[in-house]
Amino acid sequence: MPIPAVRALFALVALLLATAIAQAQPTYDLLLKGGHVIDPRNGIDGPMDVAVTGGRIAAVRAGIDPGAARQVVDVAGLYVTPGLIDIHVHVFATTGVKGAWAGDNSVLPDGFSFRTGVTTMVDAGSSGWRNFEDFRRTVIDRASTRVLAMLNIAGFGMLTDVPEQNVHDMDARATADMALRHKDVVVGIKSAHYQGPEWISVDRAIEAGTAANVPVMVDFGYFREERPYHQLVTTRLRPGDITTHMFRGPVPYIGADGAVLAYLKRARGRGVVFDVGHGGGSFVFRTMVPAVAQGFYPDTISTDLHTGSMNAGMQDMLTTMSKFLVAGMPLAQVIRASTDAPAKVIKRPGLGHLSVGAEADIAVLRVMEGRFGYADGARGTMTGDKRLLCELTLREGRVAWDWNARTGTDYRKLPPTYGVRDVDRVIVP
Repeated sequence: MPIPAVRALFALVALLLATAIAQAQPTYDLLLKGGHVIDPRNGIDGPMDVAVTGGRIAAVRAGIDPGAARQVVDVAGLYVTPGLIDIHVHVFATTGVKGAWAGDNSVLPDGFSFRTGVTTMVDAGSSGWRNFEDFRRTVIDRASTRVLAMLNIAGFGMLTDVPEQNVHDMDARATADMALRHKDVVVGIKSAHYQGPEWISVDRAIEAGTAANVPVMVDFGYFREERPYHQLVTTRLRPGDITTHMFRGPVPYIGADGAVLAYLKRARGRGVVFDVGHGGGSFVFRTMVPAVAQGFYPDTISTDLHTGSMNAGMQDMLTTMSKFLVAGMPLAQVIRASTDAPAKVIKRPGLGHLSVGAEADIAVLRVMEGRFGYADGARGTMTGDKRLLCELTLREGRVAWDWNARTGTDYRKLPPTYGVRDVDRVIVP
C-alpha cells in the first residue's frame, strides 16, 4: 500500500478512536434525576432533570439521559430549587465580645447554612465601616457559604447596642467609601436599633446607600411617636430599600374592617421591599396570618439568624418558609421570596436561579406532610400540615449537605479496604 494511503488509514483510525473515546466520556458531572423543579426566574414549575458540569448548571429539561452523567442522584418526589438566599443574618462571630450581635450572639455561617438549603447569606449590619475589614478577613473570606454584607451606618456596627446610638459615628461618606472599596461583597447599608426620636440613623443610611448605589435595610428599632413607621415606608425609604421585621408587633397592619391597611400597599406600590427578618422577637402570627390570607405576601423571606432566634421560634430558614406555606402562601411564591427576589433586591442577578451557565447553587427540598407546630417571636403558636426539609444542597456543584446519603455508595459494594488511606496499615492484633 502506498505510503500516503497508509497515512490516510492511520489518520482515519485515530479519528474513529478519538470519536469513540469522546462519546464514552460523560457529558455531565452530576445529574439530579426525576425531581420537580421550581425556578421562578425562568418560569419553571414542573418535572425536570438538572445537570451540572464544572460547578455550573449545564442543562435543565425533562428526560436527560442518565448515561450522560458521571453520577446520577434520584430526587423523585422532591423539589429542586435554586440555593436559598437569606438576606438577614448575623455571622460576625469572631470578635470575642460577650452578649453582642457582632460577637457571641452571631453564628459562623457554614455551621448553619447548607443543612437548611441556604447557599448565600447576607450579614445585616453586624459590622460598620470601622470593623468591616476584620469581618471580611475572619469570616467572609474563610466561609464556604457565600457571605455578603450590609454595612451598619454606625461605625462599629453591632458590637453592642451603645455604638448604634452614637450619631457622631454615623458617617455616611466613610460608610459609602468602605462599601465601594468592597463592592464585590457589600450589597447594602443597614440602619438598626436606633432609639432616638430623630430620623438621623435612617437619613444617614440613605445618604450612604445613595453614594454607594446600594439599597438600605432598616430595622426600625424603637417605634417612636415622633417618627411613625408609616412615614418610614411611604415617604422616607427609596424604591428598592428594605423594611425588615415586617411582621414585628408594633407595625400597624389590620384595620377595623379586618383589611390590610392601605398605607402598606401604597408603600409597596412605590417600590419599598418588605422583608420578614423573623428574629427572636420580631414576628407575630396575629398580623402575618391575615396579611397572607389577603395576599400581602413578603417580598423576601429571611431569618434574622442569631443564637437567640435559632434556639427560639424562628429556628431556621426552612421553618420560617414553612410558616408562610401553611398560612396559605403558594410554594412557588415561597421559593421566589427565598431565591430570585432577594437576589434582585441585593443586585446580584447571577444568583437565585437555575439558568444554564449559572453557578450550581442548588437546594433539594422535601415537603413533609403531617401535623407540625410553629411558634412566632412572642409565644404565639399555630399548627400546620406541611413542613419543609432540606434533603440535599449543592454549592458550586459540590455536595455540601446530604441528609439521606443519596450521593454515596452502599458500603457493601465498595472494596474491602475502603476508608484506608495509602499511608495507613491495618494492623491485626
